[in-house]
Amino acid sequence: MTSPDLDAFATWVEDLMRERGYDIDSPRGGGKSRIADEAGVHRAAVTRLLQRQSMPDLETTRRLARVLGVPVRDLLIRSGRLTAEELADPHERSPFPAAGTEPGRRPTPEEVAELLGVPADRREMFVRVVEQFLPEGNDAGSLAAD
Repeated sequence: MTSPDLDAFATWVEDLMRERGYDIDSPRGGGKSRIADEAGVHRAAVTRLLQRQSMPDLETTRRLARVLGVPVRDLLIRSGRLTAEELADPHERSPFPAAGTEPGRRPTPEEVAELLGVPADRREMFVRVVEQFLPEGNDAGSLAAD
């Protein structure tokens, strides 16, 4: 990892720490010790990151993510260890990519019926049943993520 990458990551983590109420700026503020204690990591690991000396290991990254309230995925991507493509978010893509649909768009119940091979004479019933399970307020044109 290059120094600018480490610097950018450490700056981002510092901002998160400050937003979460950790006093990491004053020598006696206790923020570094407090976050290390809450995360269950050595204070030296936090200090090395904030002083741009080294990137935290995977377990420290996982624990810091929990305390800072951000997904581990975000820390790994921001750190430069993995790219968004290498660590694809399963919620960002459809489990049933329909032919001719743009990436990220969820298929309609009609498209799912076709993908599953529901006979044409039963598709209307299939769609009505599926739509009963979609969350309220979801547009009926595409399947919900959750």
